[in-house]
Amino acid sequence: MTEIVTDKIPKGVWVLGLVSLLMDISSEMIHSLLPVFMMTTLGASALTVGLIEGIAEATALIVKVFSGTLSDYFQRRKGLAVLGYSLGAVTKPLFPMASSIGLVLTARFLDRIGKGIRGAPRDALVADLTPPHLRGAAFGLRQSLDSVGAFLGPLIAVGLMLLWTNDVRAVLWVAVIPAFLAVALLFFALKEPKPTATAKRTNPISRANLSRLAPAYWWVVGLGAVFSLARFSEAFLVLRAQQGGMPLAFIPLVLVAMNVVYAATAYPFGKLSDRVTARGMLAAGLVALIAADVVLAMGQGWPIVITGVMLWGVHLGLTQGLLGKMIADTAPADLRGTAFGVYNLVSGVALLLASAVAGLIWDQFGPSFTFFAGVGFATAALLLLSSFSSPGQTKS
Repeated sequence: MTEIVTDKIPKGVWVLGLVSLLMDISSEMIHSLLPVFMMTTLGASALTVGLIEGIAEATALIVKVFSGTLSDYFQRRKGLAVLGYSLGAVTKPLFPMASSIGLVLTARFLDRIGKGIRGAPRDALVADLTPPHLRGAAFGLRQSLDSVGAFLGPLIAVGLMLLWTNDVRAVLWVAVIPAFLAVALLFFALKEPKPTATAKRTNPISRANLSRLAPAYWWVVGLGAVFSLARFSEAFLVLRAQQGGMPLAFIPLVLVAMNVVYAATAYPFGKLSDRVTARGMLAAGLVALIAADVVLAMGQGWPIVITGVMLWGVHLGLTQGLLGKMIADTAPADLRGTAFGVYNLVSGVALLLASAVAGLIWDQFGPSFTFFAGVGFATAALLLLSSFSSPGQTKS
């Protein structure tokens, strides 16, 4: 027990957080401009944007099942994480090269496959590296550093858009650089813990192993799906700001505002989740999401839209690291990769449905109705959360 330093988050978690920071600088430089690029330059509809974003994100979440299962089978996670980050890096040049929606879809699809490959092994690594009493703080820290990258990326994009007179393609080329830096940092700086399991390898998704995932785990999976239905793609936040009159060069500030709040809240709320029950924090997160949707539905002008976007960031800070901690706490140690993968598969399907519905409502009825629909979904999720109690947790 002397190897555990009380209340000190392991170095490996910091490395994983900095890798996430660099990759998110790259990704958010692209994503902060991509919805507007698709609609204004390539002529896409809001439904098309919603479908592309939904397919891309759902792909990432679905692929996590297979990468998580492989990381459990081999009890080695770093190699898959490096592969996933590498695939994400090599797809980044496709975005500035795109001259059609088809190439954007291809780039997003491949990029998100990379995200899917790295996601579950990375999350399982955070759990493997961290003692149980610090897991909330560890997941919150990694998410906070990820969110720092997510607001630095759009800030850099804004500066370059102003410097280069709205040359979107040139900004997208710059985004390639931090993606490759992330791969190098992960490869050279992270030391993976040695496997603890000494038993013969078994199929993590066999009936016998899946039966080891307790009811408490499946309750978290269902909860995550409901949260995904209530929160559609953040591309619609960007489109809402544009519709509210925000100048093109400043569009990336939408994601800056959201991620500044997300980064500022994820770690403290993660630490808090190590000390309090989950139900109150999840309920508070849904209340924040409802407030965000109301402001985004009723607000006129982009300054009010930014207020709604910041409330969206509070919701993410309250819920995302906490849900990761809940998965780690309710799954056996040797099945954590699979557990994160299955969780993300279910959430991915829900996210695809939510984004497609949001895009359809936007095209048919307009932005306000889209966010009022979000109010309805989030309110239903809040009622479900208050109606059901979680089963007892299983120690890993």
